[in-house]
Amino acid sequence: MRIDYHTHHSRCGHAVGTLEEYIQSAIAKGMEQIGLSDHMPLLHVDPETYYPEMAMPMAELPAYVEECLQLKEKYKDQIQVRVGLEGDYIEGHEEQIADIIQNYPWDYVIGSVHFLGTWDITDFRQVHNWEGRNIIEVYEQYYDAVQKAAAAGLYDYIGHIDAIKRFGYRPEEDVTPLEDAALQAVARHGLAIELNAAGIHTAAKEMYPSLRMLEKARSLEIPITYGSDAHHPDRIGQKQEQALAMLKTAGYSRLATFNGRKRDMILL
Repeated sequence: MRIDYHTHHSRCGHAVGTLEEYIQSAIAKGMEQIGLSDHMPLLHVDPETYYPEMAMPMAELPAYVEECLQLKEKYKDQIQVRVGLEGDYIEGHEEQIADIIQNYPWDYVIGSVHFLGTWDITDFRQVHNWEGRNIIEVYEQYYDAVQKAAAAGLYDYIGHIDAIKRFGYRPEEDVTPLEDAALQAVARHGLAIELNAAGIHTAAKEMYPSLRMLEKARSLEIPITYGSDAHHPDRIGQKQEQALAMLKTAGYSRLATFNGRKRDMILL
């Protein structure tokens, strides 16, 4: 695996390491491209009263982009650095998200659903919000948000498309129709998805997406990229051999890469 497009660093509050350390780790592992893609600042909750260490403060966003661009230039002879953002999809806040995206020279923007209202379904501190809920209804709400993210015209690819499974809550009902509807929305709007390795380390015990979803995505001719979702420099390229095997099993032979919001395909 010669690329890694999903990484975080210390500005977000729940990762460690500097941007430069992630780049150096990618170089040491022989990668050709490294994407820097920290979390978009919180828009719909008060960062002063919400859970701490969720995302970089809005005041840090210009410095983040500036540092990314400086490092892109510094390391241009050793690795291709791509400047990205993991841009949460928040229904009703599309204009604010668009402002952030339009005001900076991103190479790519990941569209990820973390929030259902003010509940971050990927935050271990908020697992209690599952208590007393109808699990299939949460899944329906989540995949509806994924479809809306795909249709928003804001993103280049959808991140960890089935992250709803992170803490092991799975309904008794068949969720295949929900998953397939989300993938069909991605295909309809011309987006890619990622194979995100981080799911291996969660209660889900599998990557995002599952092999079944990956095979369905391939049948829909949805482009795929790879992301470690590293929150430590050592995790760059994590589980890449397993990811490569999954991609080949699903029938993929190319990976999506991005530069200046334009997608290009490279051989696995």
